[in-house]
Amino acid sequence: MLRQIDLLISKLNLSNSKRFGKQSEKAPRGTFNEAESTQSATEPKHHNKGKQKLPEHLEREEVEHQLDDTSCDCCGHQMHVCGSEQSEQIKIIPAKISVIKHKQLKYACRECEHTQLKNKVVTASKPNQPIPRSIASPEALAAVVTAKYCDALPLYRQVEIFKRGDLDLSRGTLANWCVKSGAILKPLVEAMQQHLVAQHSLCADETRVQVLDEPDKSATSQSYMWVYRSNEVSKQPTCCYLRLPTWAKSQKLNLILTGL
Repeated sequence: MLRQIDLLISKLNLSNSKRFGKQSEKAPRGTFNEAESTQSATEPKHHNKGKQKLPEHLEREEVEHQLDDTSCDCCGHQMHVCGSEQSEQIKIIPAKISVIKHKQLKYACRECEHTQLKNKVVTASKPNQPIPRSIASPEALAAVVTAKYCDALPLYRQVEIFKRGDLDLSRGTLANWCVKSGAILKPLVEAMQQHLVAQHSLCADETRVQVLDEPDKSATSQSYMWVYRSNEVSKQPTCCYLRLPTWAKSQKLNLILTGL
């Protein structure tokens, strides 16, 4: 009985810690026992209805299995193919890291080489890059930003993932990519905001946050993160996050969006 009471008290303390304690990305989050804790004690009901059908748009890789010996066990003659059984499995390939090598060809005129004192060399230009003189391609920026803001994967974890692929990128480099990607996407964000303003109704929510190293503000002061989303019947669902340093600016923004 005492062991059961101690166990219940431990579970209660752990539950309170998760609900009300300080949260950190580096804190243990049940990584190792997640599979055991979520595993169903009984067989899922859908298993009784046949295997799940995989989406048709996924790329298919066909692997053909043949007999090593096609001799008939009864008479010894060779057997022929009379049909097949088909089944499908999911194949997941981890992120692949590759290098784009830009080779800008140089051109010179043979005629000018013999008849002119100077020979002009023309170098082919390459497409404009999102971040000039950076090793980041558009695909790399998209991967880092999506992992950070859509999949909630912190930059320090992405650094460790890249290290497993023998790619050494610092957390500061990834942070710089995210900031500059935000500047690149600013016209798109502004267009999304204009689309939201044109809606007849919006959904909104506010969360108080602390921002470190914010100009003219202490680290303990509150800022406000607002999320605005188009209504559920909108034909073009749009969602924007806006951070504002003061409550007064938050109220002003709300007046603008609501048209008051």
